[in-house]
Amino acid sequence: MASELKNLSVFSTDNLPDIRHRRFAIVVAEWNAEVTEALFEGAYQTLLQYGALTENIVRGNVPGSFELSLGASWFAQRDEIDAVIALGCVIQGETKHNDYINHAVAQGLTNVGLQTGKPVIFGVLTPNNQQQAIDRAGGIHGNKGDEAAITAIKMLGLQQQVYSFK
Repeated sequence: MASELKNLSVFSTDNLPDIRHRRFAIVVAEWNAEVTEALFEGAYQTLLQYGALTENIVRGNVPGSFELSLGASWFAQRDEIDAVIALGCVIQGETKHNDYINHAVAQGLTNVGLQTGKPVIFGVLTPNNQQQAIDRAGGIHGNKGDEAAITAIKMLGLQQQVYSFK
């Protein structure tokens, strides 16, 4: 659903798992820092709000969104990391670079999750302009960082359900 029709910071919190002992990595692209810092703040605060401990959240920075896949892979390969949240922003601009970057990042993050069996969350904004990015990084459409964090929590809950099913 388009974020114009749904606030990214409004989601169901029914049946969330206990995440006190879960460890999260948040990988943040430095490009478009005004936006990605707001995404990080949203993700970080949401994790804390729903039970994550400060000491169980680690942050890693990468230069741009293209590097999110490798950064996420490095964290996901660590046994002590339970979920990875990748945050970035690729604004359309005048060339087609965004098509190539967005596709590569989506495919790369998907592959990391499939290869490691861990939740690897795509928290990358793909707006047409700077204002749309701001609107989705704590503005009128909520914060994609909030949504990414709650997605990580819910995926850990599903993972727990799948592996405890008898």
